[in-house]
Amino acid sequence: MKVFKFGGASVNSPDAVRNMAAIVQKYYGSPLVVVVSAMGKTTNRLEQLVPGVRPTAEHPALLEQLHSYHMGIIQDLFPDPKNPVYDDFERLFDQLARQASQPASTYNFDYDQTVCFGELMSTSIISHYLTLQGMPNQWADVRHIIRTDDHYREGRVDFDCTREQACRLIDPACPLYVVQGFIAGTADGHTTTLGREGSDYSAAILSYCLEAESMTIWKDVPGFLNADPKFFPNTVKIEQIPYNEAIELAYYGASVIHPKTVKPIQNKHISLHIKSFLQPDQEGSVIGPYRTIRPLTPLYIVKSHQVLLSVLPKDFSFIAEDNLQTIFAALAELNIRANLMQNSALSFSLCIDDNELLLNQLRERLAPQFRLRYNRNLQLITIRYYTQQIIDQMVAGRPILVQQRSRTTAQIVVGTTE
Repeated sequence: MKVFKFGGASVNSPDAVRNMAAIVQKYYGSPLVVVVSAMGKTTNRLEQLVPGVRPTAEHPALLEQLHSYHMGIIQDLFPDPKNPVYDDFERLFDQLARQASQPASTYNFDYDQTVCFGELMSTSIISHYLTLQGMPNQWADVRHIIRTDDHYREGRVDFDCTREQACRLIDPACPLYVVQGFIAGTADGHTTTLGREGSDYSAAILSYCLEAESMTIWKDVPGFLNADPKFFPNTVKIEQIPYNEAIELAYYGASVIHPKTVKPIQNKHISLHIKSFLQPDQEGSVIGPYRTIRPLTPLYIVKSHQVLLSVLPKDFSFIAEDNLQTIFAALAELNIRANLMQNSALSFSLCIDDNELLLNQLRERLAPQFRLRYNRNLQLITIRYYTQQIIDQMVAGRPILVQQRSRTTAQIVVGTTE
């Protein structure tokens, strides 16, 4: 069995869906599980519909945008208005509208119950289209397969239960399954998500549980590049990457792969291929049991829209273990990931993604005990296999707020030029 993952960019238009179907067609016949993300930027739009994020008066316009976008794709792919995809989509969309109208409870819980509809709608459309193209398949609700705890927005997977459910619900004799990425479910039937851009992780979980022959992530780039081509015009494709190297790069924020993706497939010695859905016949990159990356070249990761938060005690204490315990407990409770941390005797600094709602909640939790200072609109630059010349080029004279270096990796927080 093989596991394929297609991201939002690979299914963001009627032509993209046709292209995706053509790739699946080449492998149809042998067991294949296809994991699909929400279409295009749907998750970004759904985040605005999470109860409490935007005034409810704005919801009708946001819902209309989502409905119009998906219906445009459906009408292009399915000329026959009697195709069952129309009824299935409207049923899911009605459920989304009801969820968006719920009173706000806690942000993380509301988030997961809302954004999951992106994947549910996209996989319904994809499944019906593959059937229309002569590829009968089984649509499966992955919330009944991948089991997590109730750590909303980044559910922790129960691999034993998930493996049991995957083996029970996915029949190797069926040539093709279509399932959702990013989302999962709790024992009591609530939806969880696996972390932003978590569809890669979904595919890795299923690959591990089903002992897949291989896993392939289909991207809009030719493979694992040493930098994001949106920011760097001259990128280098890495042909092979050791498991541990890929884990390090994903942890630092390499956009090509979710941080938790590699470990499950490493544990089962499953190769992970990264290929281009625009040029599907090219080799791409492979993550596997290699000793070094090839070719060896500097690797760049840039995270924008960062906040540098400094936490200082209000009393005469130092930033010792008890204070750090309080800070980390607040971060864990709000599911805020620190992209960089640094502490001194009198302060603790961390670089986090700029989410105003979560930042305000963090400030409320820490304010009774600490003074907080923060800078916004920053960039976090990570360079693996750096030189001082490369650092100087990347910083380009901007003020450095925090800097950390190891033998192989440099991380720098800088102000932007905006």
